[in-house]
Amino acid sequence: MRLVCVSFVAGVAIVQHQAFLLSFPTVAMVIAVAIPAFLVVRFLVASHRHALQWRLGAASLLALIVGYGWATAFAHYYLRSALPVAWESKDIVLVGTIDSLPTHMAEGQRFIFAVEEVRESQMTSDERAHFPQKIMLSWYQTASVGNASLPLNLMPGERWQLKVRLKRPHGTVNPDGFDYEVWLLEQGIRATGAVRDHGESTMPINQRLDPFVWRVCYVIERGRAALRDRIHAALAGAPYAGVIVALVIGDQREIPQSDWTVFNRVGIGHLISISGLHITMVAGLFSGLLSFLWRRSFFTDGALPLYMPVQKVAALASAWMAVIYVALAGFGIPSQRTMYMLMVVALALWTGRIGHFSAILCLALCLVALLDPWAVLSPGFWLSFGAVAVIVFAAGGQLPPHAQDRAQQLRQALRAASRTQYAVTLGLVPLTMLLFGQVSLIGPVANAIAIPLVSFLVTPLALLGSIAPHPLTHWILALAHCLIEGLVFILRGLSDLPVAVWSAALPSFAVFVIALIGTLWVLMPAGWPMRWLGLVCWLPLVFSRPTPVNDRVLRVIAFDVGQGMALLLETAHHRLLYDTGPMYSPESDAGSRVVLPYLKARGIDALDMLMVSHNDSDHSGGALTILKQMPIGMVSSSLALDSPIVMQASRHQRCRAGQSWDWDGVHFSVLQPVAASYESNKWRPNARSCTLRVSTDRFSLLLPGDIEATQEDELVNSIADQLTSDVLLAPHHGSGTSSTPAFLRAVHPSLAIFQVGYLNRYHHPKPEIYDRYEEFGINRLRTDVSGAITLQFGALLQFSQFRQEHARYWYLQ
Repeated sequence: MRLVCVSFVAGVAIVQHQAFLLSFPTVAMVIAVAIPAFLVVRFLVASHRHALQWRLGAASLLALIVGYGWATAFAHYYLRSALPVAWESKDIVLVGTIDSLPTHMAEGQRFIFAVEEVRESQMTSDERAHFPQKIMLSWYQTASVGNASLPLNLMPGERWQLKVRLKRPHGTVNPDGFDYEVWLLEQGIRATGAVRDHGESTMPINQRLDPFVWRVCYVIERGRAALRDRIHAALAGAPYAGVIVALVIGDQREIPQSDWTVFNRVGIGHLISISGLHITMVAGLFSGLLSFLWRRSFFTDGALPLYMPVQKVAALASAWMAVIYVALAGFGIPSQRTMYMLMVVALALWTGRIGHFSAILCLALCLVALLDPWAVLSPGFWLSFGAVAVIVFAAGGQLPPHAQDRAQQLRQALRAASRTQYAVTLGLVPLTMLLFGQVSLIGPVANAIAIPLVSFLVTPLALLGSIAPHPLTHWILALAHCLIEGLVFILRGLSDLPVAVWSAALPSFAVFVIALIGTLWVLMPAGWPMRWLGLVCWLPLVFSRPTPVNDRVLRVIAFDVGQGMALLLETAHHRLLYDTGPMYSPESDAGSRVVLPYLKARGIDALDMLMVSHNDSDHSGGALTILKQMPIGMVSSSLALDSPIVMQASRHQRCRAGQSWDWDGVHFSVLQPVAASYESNKWRPNARSCTLRVSTDRFSLLLPGDIEATQEDELVNSIADQLTSDVLLAPHHGSGTSSTPAFLRAVHPSLAIFQVGYLNRYHHPKPEIYDRYEEFGINRLRTDVSGAITLQFGALLQFSQFRQEHARYWYLQ
């Protein structure tokens, strides 16, 4: 059964790496052929001496095909609804319900909206039939409600009529980055957008139609909202109220990125939510309580254990409490995995098949993939099941025997805890390096402190405080917050240690497999010969290095950061980051979401130079985050000297025309701004954009930032002979105030790159400018279509587009 379950999951995983889906009739036909073929094999090999192996192989192949077919059918079902292209960026009036607990932002709220009716007479019947059933909306404070502009206080289960402007699911796509589009697909969200004002309409459009729609899911969401409000009322202004909210209702969105950085560096991020550990703990406590009462027949003469064994009651109680607690977490995908596993364990106990825990683990793995085929793309899926698999492997695949006395139970518990911590810490190193490119060395120490504190003190106090009557709720939650505050103080100290985290480039799959084999060798039972030799298999993992760049060669990646600029330039021994992308929110920017994950995945732990072209948030938004998390030799910019970015830099110089240097046979030269421009107040930041030209022996690249027609004219009239370049980063994202014919003639590029956001509000690149490049015979690439674009300036000029070379069936076509 274990091999069959794993084969089914493998079939599901194969689908999630396909560029396109097979048609449903094709998959159905393959499965229809595979099932009779399996039955024929079983019949033909019935008397063969290796009949069992043949049947197992045939069953595994059938499970693989069924898993592939199931995941394909699942994807077809969810992809059937889509926002019509013709209705993108157009105002539509919808009626529906608030389907999720709204997220509070500084400028408004974000929530999932379940569409019930489309009130748009010009939409065709086919478009209505396939209109998305779930959309994600942002409602900003400037939006009006009825005839007035009111503070927003949306609640789950409310029915609203809203005027919205939507676009199809689209996110930034970069190597080793978060795939927002598949996350939306997993949530069933098929469009995103914003609530619009009434405009010139005299009739109120945005209005609440019903205060509550009675559905079980909305009752649960209202309960979660009430608990969140109680916590905020009791801990008003407290810095770690978001952590308490995460522990009670599983909503992690209020925890700032700075705290997540600390939690992840010390390896306790799994604790700051309704995690599998907490679900198991709460289920275990409830199971133990009910077992205690059942053994004593609730202190009556009922003799309940004679009607049903205590073990079965405990298993049922554990499973039901897991369901209740996961409902409190909003049925989040990570918490569902633990719930399924506990339910499988309960089923195994009820059926008397609890002997081999590895079989239970594989069945739970199969169940998760069956109910959520996209779960196999989540690092949490592999880490959670990987951790349990390591524990099972270290324990020999069996549940521990039941001890007879309390002293023996205590000794068993201590030995098991030590063995488990050792096995998990060691066993997850290869997987953690494959997924994240780093391992928390301080993790065992941090977890030894945090696990008992969070699991056995903070979480019970937070749960009790969230439902306790006043004034107890204030006192209990204040105590829980005080404990978290003390824990974070300790964790920050551990996080600041130089040896807190070990980072390296993401290993290849072959290196991962070698390291995994070595890890399993080390975790073999005592007495296994030369277990220490398994660590030799870690050497390729430890010494993994970024893909090298040859001398006199330039490698460039233009990140897909939305509406903004960010490019990494690499030579053999040096790295320069040109701009850092936009700031998305006070707690999120392109530095933390795009640039740093890529640098860490490549094993790049320092930059030689950061050049911030000018003081626009779409170019400098991620700079502070990068400066705080990575050593940078030099910051070059046109920013004011009192800018926070300049103040944060250990070394800063103003970029100005005439600066030049050579790295590894590659020449860098700054063409603008002239030094005198810093003495004048008449220029906008765009006019002072650091314009950088980079050239190898054969090819050249021009990065002009956001210069406009005036600055282009100055360059053409002063140094036209220095502008010629093979690749041009389109000035100002292809705005209507740049890319003049004279400038394009002087640069004479063969390739132009437009770093723009999908359906951005500036409508960059302007159609007439984009067409102008085509008229000049220039090949055009844009990040909203191509994703991240990688260029290689060597003997040949080569480029690749991440959305094409890493194509997935859920990407917009």
